[in-house]
This record gives sequence, structure tokens and C-alpha cells, in this order.
Amino acid sequence: MTKIQPLPSSPCSISSSGDHQQGRQAYTLWMKSLVFNGNGCAVYGPDGAVAFRVDNYGCRGGREVLFMDRAGNALIRIRRKGFGMFRRWEVCRCAHDGGEGDEATPWFSVRRAEKGGAAAAMHDGAGTCYTMDGCSRKPEYRICDVDGTVVAEVARKQTAAGVVLGEDVLRLTVGPEVGHLLALGLVVVRGLMNGSM
Repeated sequence: MTKIQPLPSSPCSISSSGDHQQGRQAYTLWMKSLVFNGNGCAVYGPDGAVAFRVDNYGCRGGREVLFMDRAGNALIRIRRKGFGMFRRWEVCRCAHDGGEGDEATPWFSVRRAEKGGAAAAMHDGAGTCYTMDGCSRKPEYRICDVDGTVVAEVARKQTAAGVVLGEDVLRLTVGPEVGHLLALGLVVVRGLMNGSM
């Protein structure tokens, strides 16, 4: 499989506490599919190897995508529902391989919010739990919890020499306050909303 060179760890702006690196993880997202003629993205872990991949196997429009581990097992399924201002993205956890006959547990849904952001509501009835701020046309944004605490940040990736890579290569830094799969799912939905996949 494809591998990228990991960068040395650097301080992150998510938290300013002295022990702020514990529980944090950085991922590299390449907003291109690893499958020929597919639409999706690849997620690289801190070791530089492919950790997850997202694909819809050539279906145009991004109406449904599968979020898979490196072995190809579906972890979550994302479907676009509704039209126009009523459009939302429904995210379900997959029980097995993500096929139509397999059980999928509703997890959360995402809707557009004002000023180009998005709001995510968990299906356990807790209401809006996470927001994604920032202009929808820019790759840099933050994911905040209901209290406004930044739990993850997305920015364009930089090389060790400080060269900023293209807008399709992103760095996601996830704090310990949120599950990594949840943060990755939110970033994938944001990519679908913006048409960057």
C-alpha cells in the first residue's frame, strides 16, 4: 500500500496545557481516491501508512460513501438525504461489511450552518453536539464541542521545510476529547458538503 513520510511532531494549537500532547493524534488526508475512477479520499496515520480510506466506487455526486479500514472493512456509511436547504448527511456505523443487507446503526447527522459551517447532531437525542466553523471554501477549520472547546483542527499540510502542500492534502489533529473515528467522519462529511471529494 501507499505510504507517506511522517513529519516530526510539533506543538498544536488545540490546547495550551503543559501535558497537551497526550491522547492527540495527527492524520494526513489526501482528498483523492485510491481506487481508479473512484471518488473518495485516503487517510494516513502517524506512521505514514494508509489507516483508512473512503470511497463510493465511481458513483457521481457523492450520494453515498463508505469509510473503511485499511483491510477494506466498512466502518461507517455516509448518505446524503433531502434536497436544497433541507439537505443533510446521515452517518451510520456498519455492523459488518457495509452492504445493503447488513445492519447499520444510526450515529449522527450533519447539516449546513450559517457562515459556511456545519452542525452535527448525535442520534442519541443529545441535539447539536459538534460544530465545524470556517468558510466552506477554505480547507482550514476547527471542530468544536457544544461548549465551544476545540476538539480537532484541519489545516493544509506543511512539509518539514515549511512548504505548504496543495489544498487536497490536509492535516487533521484530533484531541483526546473526541473519538478519532467520529472526528474523521465529520471531516469526510465536510469534504462531501464542499464537493472536494
